[in-house]
Amino acid sequence: MSRILVTTLGSLGDLHPYIALGLGLRDRGHEIVFVTIKDYQAAIEAVGFEFQPLGEDLMNVADPEMVAMMMDRQNGTERVFKDYLMVNLRDNYHHLLAAAKDVDFIVAHEVVFAAPLVAEMLKLDWATGILAPGSFFSAYNPFVLPPYPFVAKFRWMGPKVNRLIRDAAKIVTRNWGDPVRQLRQELGLAPLQGNPIIDAKYSPELVLALFSAVVGAPQPDWPPHTVQTGFPVYDGGNVRSLSDELEQFLAAGSPPIVFTLGSAAVVAPGRFFQVSIEAAIRLNRRAVLLIGNNPPLELPPELIAIDYAPYSQIFPRAAAIVHQGGIGTTAQALRSGRPTLIMPYSHDQPDNAARAERLGTSVTISRENYTVDRAVKALSALLTDPSYTTRAEEIGRIVSSEDGIGLACEAIQSKLAVPARAVDRWRSLSLGESDDGKLPI
Repeated sequence: MSRILVTTLGSLGDLHPYIALGLGLRDRGHEIVFVTIKDYQAAIEAVGFEFQPLGEDLMNVADPEMVAMMMDRQNGTERVFKDYLMVNLRDNYHHLLAAAKDVDFIVAHEVVFAAPLVAEMLKLDWATGILAPGSFFSAYNPFVLPPYPFVAKFRWMGPKVNRLIRDAAKIVTRNWGDPVRQLRQELGLAPLQGNPIIDAKYSPELVLALFSAVVGAPQPDWPPHTVQTGFPVYDGGNVRSLSDELEQFLAAGSPPIVFTLGSAAVVAPGRFFQVSIEAAIRLNRRAVLLIGNNPPLELPPELIAIDYAPYSQIFPRAAAIVHQGGIGTTAQALRSGRPTLIMPYSHDQPDNAARAERLGTSVTISRENYTVDRAVKALSALLTDPSYTTRAEEIGRIVSSEDGIGLACEAIQSKLAVPARAVDRWRSLSLGESDDGKLPI
């Protein structure tokens, strides 16, 4: 069978879907190597995959100030691209090139900008993985731009107007991808026809839309070789159970409200947990707060705070879920069939929140407006209006019935007809190979 390289960057919401794909491909007999940040080495090796680092990590994702900058609604996305992804590009490229010398295929998250370069240099087939529907920047189903949420009001005006908005976004972000263009030139690759952030990031062989059609149906301006799969779900729930303390809490009373900020935003929670605690007390509701590595909280017996619990195990047992709108959390919440209140930070989160709200399963409160009064009002509506629960259960059944892992694996396997190992191409590069076998710079 084939040796497949899987590479991703970001939070656990960016890692877990690719672990799901890796597990599915391994079950089909393929050999998997993961190339990602060193912080995820233990998680990768815990499920038995080979791990190789994607270079040095220049951003401390455990630093609250750094995460707050990354999550800023106005400038966070620009900072992530310019100060992290592009700064690391060359280092990522050399590590990925070395790791790919003996593989047959690459599956890459859209923000691993080194992956297309490596695939072209080694003449390898590869697939782009798109985790959130907004990443397609479709003029027919437009993205909610975090710095300019008011632009979403133009949605009803159709693709002609929304295409102009997308073109404006391409102009704003054009210089973000300059390091990609420069490295391509140095490697002797053809110039990009488009913007690597928006429309020149796709594999020419296969694009995987790794999300459910309930949040983003296929659009006419998606790449023609796109395969929509549904969410490939994994969260460690198969190897990590709920703690005895949490199990006892859940069994002792009514379903609680679950409050979480995912794996990234939780590092810079602001007043989210304080507001959430007061809202739960005022509503006289039991609550579970997933607080990550934040300091322990003083809580009444009706509330419990823990560092982490697999969403697949805790969400279905909730009365409602309050979260930040990351696509991984959103996928698990939709799958659970529970209504949600979303308080988005930045990146894809405002767009994911808007899509969930349009489904009739969710209410959105902006981060700056997340107050006790507003949270109580929104949660009261979610918990007392049966239409939210009914609709959430309907959506949950649809999402749970989808085979995101299976369809994605089938699409990848369809591209593995000629398993020629990349090591042969690697050795034929004009750069050559040194006597000691090390990769030339």
